[in-house]
Amino acid sequence: MKRESRGIQSIEVGGELLRALARSGEPMMLRDLAREAGMTPAKAHPYLASFSRIGLIEQDESTGRYEIGALALELGLISLRRLSGVRVARPKIAGLASQIGHAVSLAVWGTHGPTVVQLEEPAQPVHIVMRVGSVMALLETATGRAFAAFLPEKTISAALDSGLDRHGVGYNPKRTVKGAKVADMLAEVRKHGLARALGDPLPGVNAFSAPVFDHSGHVALVITAMGPEGTFDARWDSPIAHALRDCAGAISKRLGHGLTVAAE
Repeated sequence: MKRESRGIQSIEVGGELLRALARSGEPMMLRDLAREAGMTPAKAHPYLASFSRIGLIEQDESTGRYEIGALALELGLISLRRLSGVRVARPKIAGLASQIGHAVSLAVWGTHGPTVVQLEEPAQPVHIVMRVGSVMALLETATGRAFAAFLPEKTISAALDSGLDRHGVGYNPKRTVKGAKVADMLAEVRKHGLARALGDPLPGVNAFSAPVFDHSGHVALVITAMGPEGTFDARWDSPIAHALRDCAGAISKRLGHGLTVAAE
């Protein structure tokens, strides 16, 4: 019988607070966090103080609520990058950025929606409100619309109804999440195989986004090319659009999309 390695009980106990915070997905007050972790606030507080010092959590000074810290986010991003699809895509998007001379990002469907896990910038980077770890709004950004158009409808409906991406880049709290306008917008994305943003929500910046599919036909990643309006050709048949489609298609193929098994 395999002998269980010796551990440190206090770390395991404190880990329940991190699990409770992860389950919530929202900043929490001390009393609520302690309750969800099955302990008293007095017991929870020293653990939270230590986790804060090393960056696993942080406390909002204005509200007193605790949320995931910088170190926890960094660890999560490292985990996302280790996914096979991301490993395959990283050198491809670097090559694409060099080819088109514009910034290229890679996003996955994360806890809070479309999440950037890689950003390749050209020799002369354009100022954009995006970085690794950024969440992109579902209907307002090209990255978000690429996910919204190709993920299962029930997944997107639930995300929009709950405001999953309310802290995302470009999020509009007054947006309409259903109706003919939204349906037409997503239909256009499916028609072209690309989502497009023209100076909105990032003023002066155009963008194209293309989905990457895995062996089961599910959206695994979204690649976004972006650049200044003056130099970024946003025509549907532009060289940038063709290069992006080709890159996404090549990665999809590497992930097994479109492969069939011949019957014996």
